[in-house]
Amino acid sequence: TDRRTFCLFLVPCPALQCVGEENCVDSRTVYISHKEPPPGTEAFIQQRFPDNRIVSSKYTFWNFIPKNMFEQFRRVANFYFLVIFLVQLIIDTPTSPITSGLPLFFVITVTAIKQGYEDWLRHKADNTINQCPVHVVQHGRKVREQSHKLRVGDVVLVEENEIFPCDLILLSSSRDDGTCFVTTASLDGESSHKTYYAVQDTKAYKTEEEVSSIHATIECEQPQPDLYKFVGRINIYMNNEPVARYCPNFNWPVIVLPSAVAIYTGMETKMALNYQSKSQKRSAVEKSMNAYLVVYLCILISKAIINTALKYLWQADPNRDEPWYNERTEAERQRAFTDFLAFMVLFNYIIPVSMYVTVEMQKFLGSYFIMWDDEMFDEELQEGAVVNTSDLNEELGQVEYVFTDKTGTLTENNMEFIECCVDGHVMPGSDSIDMIDTSPGPGARVSLASEREELFFRALCLCHTVQVKEEETVDGIKHGIHQGKSSSFYISSSPDEVALVEGMKRLGFTYLRQKDGHMEIINRDDEVERFEVLEVLTFDSVRRRMSIIVRSNTGSELYLFCKGADSSIFPRVISGKVDQVKARVEHNAVEGLRTLCVAYRPLSPEQYQQVSHLLSGAKLALQDRDKQLAEAYDRIERDLILLGATAVEDRLQEKAADTIESLHKAGMKVWVLTGDKMETAAATCYASKLFRRSTQILELTTKRTEEQSLHDVLFDLSRTVLRHYGGMTRDASLSDDCTDFGLIIDGATLSSVMRPNQQGSSSGNYKELFLDICRNCSAVLCCRMAPLQKAQIVKMIKASEEHPITLAIGDGANDVSMILEAHVGIGIMGKEGRQAVRNSDYAIPKFKHLKKMLLVHGHYYYIRVSELVQYFFYKNVVFIFPQFLYQFFCGFSQQPLYDTAYLTLYNISFTSLPILLYSLIEQHINTDILKKDPSLYKDIAKNSLLRWPSFIYWTVLGVYDAIVMFFGAYFLFDNTTFTSNGQMFGNWTFGTLVFTVLVFTVTFKLALDTHYWTWINHFVIWGSLLFFVVFSLLWGGIIWPFLNYQRMYYVFMQMLSSGPAWLSIILLITACLLPDVVKKVIWRALWPTTTERIQVGSDLNGQI
Repeated sequence: TDRRTFCLFLVPCPALQCVGEENCVDSRTVYISHKEPPPGTEAFIQQRFPDNRIVSSKYTFWNFIPKNMFEQFRRVANFYFLVIFLVQLIIDTPTSPITSGLPLFFVITVTAIKQGYEDWLRHKADNTINQCPVHVVQHGRKVREQSHKLRVGDVVLVEENEIFPCDLILLSSSRDDGTCFVTTASLDGESSHKTYYAVQDTKAYKTEEEVSSIHATIECEQPQPDLYKFVGRINIYMNNEPVARYCPNFNWPVIVLPSAVAIYTGMETKMALNYQSKSQKRSAVEKSMNAYLVVYLCILISKAIINTALKYLWQADPNRDEPWYNERTEAERQRAFTDFLAFMVLFNYIIPVSMYVTVEMQKFLGSYFIMWDDEMFDEELQEGAVVNTSDLNEELGQVEYVFTDKTGTLTENNMEFIECCVDGHVMPGSDSIDMIDTSPGPGARVSLASEREELFFRALCLCHTVQVKEEETVDGIKHGIHQGKSSSFYISSSPDEVALVEGMKRLGFTYLRQKDGHMEIINRDDEVERFEVLEVLTFDSVRRRMSIIVRSNTGSELYLFCKGADSSIFPRVISGKVDQVKARVEHNAVEGLRTLCVAYRPLSPEQYQQVSHLLSGAKLALQDRDKQLAEAYDRIERDLILLGATAVEDRLQEKAADTIESLHKAGMKVWVLTGDKMETAAATCYASKLFRRSTQILELTTKRTEEQSLHDVLFDLSRTVLRHYGGMTRDASLSDDCTDFGLIIDGATLSSVMRPNQQGSSSGNYKELFLDICRNCSAVLCCRMAPLQKAQIVKMIKASEEHPITLAIGDGANDVSMILEAHVGIGIMGKEGRQAVRNSDYAIPKFKHLKKMLLVHGHYYYIRVSELVQYFFYKNVVFIFPQFLYQFFCGFSQQPLYDTAYLTLYNISFTSLPILLYSLIEQHINTDILKKDPSLYKDIAKNSLLRWPSFIYWTVLGVYDAIVMFFGAYFLFDNTTFTSNGQMFGNWTFGTLVFTVLVFTVTFKLALDTHYWTWINHFVIWGSLLFFVVFSLLWGGIIWPFLNYQRMYYVFMQMLSSGPAWLSIILLITACLLPDVVKKVIWRALWPTTTERIQVGSDLNGQI
């Protein structure tokens, strides 16, 4: 905003019928300052509308506990453990309810605290916004209110550099021409200034009293998320009559306006409508865990059913029934369901309850490694990476699609004038006035006063939409046109134009101002030149150029200056050094610079009269005005004389191109989703190496669909891809590297593609066809995207046949929707506020940090957590399967094989710490290798380590180990082994022997899988085994007074006193581990993965 502006808050009003319109859209009426319309004009109906409160939080104080509990118990594991806990409370079971209830309570409590804290932070951020002070005009006075108290219809006073509290329509500003300058970075990502104009008949109202006297209503459409369209009209009443009905169905070109009338408030603003609702994100690993859990649950139920059936079959034989002194009644015999539940409780340890506790701890503690990473700390911002949610750490290692914003994410949004080429001679964009001759033939000095050069400089100083803003500082940075002479600085809707005008200033030609229809510039001789602006032919994306017609201050010279893309200028040029300039343009394009060509045409007074008549007729046309203007522009912008070309650099963030290249090598596809213009975005894509010079660009834009139908364009693109690949690779992997093709699509065309097909089956499914085309493109650029469209793109890819894992990264509020929609959302700590950071799962200072986030941290997290999950299921199969076998030898009496202490502590103490530590610090490959060789990321793509073959292998290995342990100990006992004093082993000694082999086997198995050994690993792994031995000695060596009976007394010592028991422990551990070791050796020798080859190479280098 400039100085201050008046804004009116427009409230959702009663629906009106649009008389005379075939396609009627519900509208609302807003009463400015809540004044009733004069009697007899229109009905006044007081309405209740939403206030200006913004809500991004998920819970409230009242619904947190029930809503959070509901979400947590939607997890299969949590619900299962709740059922088991209730069963243990209700019936007499072999184990205590504490064994299930305590771990479940711990998991639920920790998760609730974590999610509650995260939502409290969102509440805190919402309150910061909702309690911001704003100024409202009431009864001719300025009143200070909190933002959330604003109502539709309030007139809001916006001071300079303030953020708009809602969607506004400009009434007036402190500038005489009723203009104000707005940045829309939080909406569409563009941080450049845009000029907006007040309603013509209210711009004269300057003071609070004058604005308060306005008596008017505004009719407009109901809230809708399109940022680039607003249709409405204003009725101003004088003497109780609507003397003016302005702007019938006009388009206010976007968004929120400064000094204005507020149209939509709170959650009805365009920005709020573009927010995606928050949802609980679940990683692919968690989904695999739930799938495995269902399988193990089925195994558990099968075991319980089999044992229950066999129990009654066993009891059917009178000789095997209970002895006469323990005979049960008939009612006690018919308790099949109770027996089934008892077996369920006995075998329920196959479901690893502690796995969820360990996974939660691993995710929570592991997230600190990201925050502690010094390489992801930015010295300029003095900030490092932030983890907002730790639930998705391993998902960072599974990304197949990366959706990135452009402005502020890939680029620094800092345009810099690099050079200009005048008549084939290159002039660097510096203060030096020397020029470098790069034209063919002998070099020659070019006179700075040559007519062609000065025309070139004047053209760039005049052919633009730059405004001059009077201000000493902006964001603490001083701006000035001439040091010590002026405190003005340039602003424009296009940062390119500002860079060009500033570049001309460094080369001696300074644009001063536009006033009273004249533009003023200072030439190299410090003389002021005035040019009368006669016509402006504005830029549009179809023509890709703009022109201006001016008359010099002498009054005798008329010029048409034109600048635009090389493809739109060269065909219209009839003279000039085209070949030299074209060569330089192509050279700069290869360097990733943004190029523009400049041309001119002298006009005679007669020619200008013809031009003026042609333009006036087109501007006054009531039908097809845009078409007639385009035809007029086409006729005027001909027979041009080429002056030269410019090169501007949209500076990329440091190492942005290297990061994108690494992501491509890792098998990821990168899409750029931006609200910027196609030309600007495409130049950035070339500079960041997203598009290569050899890339064939496929355009799916409004310009092309105006020439052909969408159906024809899509099938043309499909055939183009088909000719190259020999067929649609519909079943191809979405993350496979595809070369040669890059697709560009704009927001309007995307809306047509996403719209349900209304033309019958003959035109096919546009969305599927669009996906097929994208599947065969190495990169895709989506420009002119509204925030909600960004989310729709991400959602479309998520829902495609292959269901790839997506990541969205951005820095502004306009990126929040896609960040929330993607599987993983990353915010960048940029210049466009912290909305993206607050709503993201992770936040990083710069785009370059994404490389290490995915290729290193993501890789490690996935390797670690996949091993954790598989290992937990494995060790619980080994743990409980002997219990199942034992029932065949104890008459299916539900007799536990292991002591209660062993049942309780197996997952909590004896085997939990080694796998937790492994899941935190394991590094199967060195960090530097992962960064240098991004292709290693492909080895873990598509959840490769948690696929069903891998799951089945771990399960079979667990069953094998359990059989070896149980029957190995059984055959030892079958030989009636005695201790040294001749005493026989009992059933608790048998269970202890199996349990001892079990603990050592699963711990050694993890040790064999560990590649990264530190003193902590040694301490935890061998310390866990030592703790088991010490605990067993103490548990069985002391008479504990709090125990009613002590069945384990002296059992462990007795077992260790037997030499055969020692030998059997060693042999059984070896027999259990041998098959896995042999399998790994054979697989590494015959079918090694890239990762395994590097591991072998690293081992050899280490030995050398």
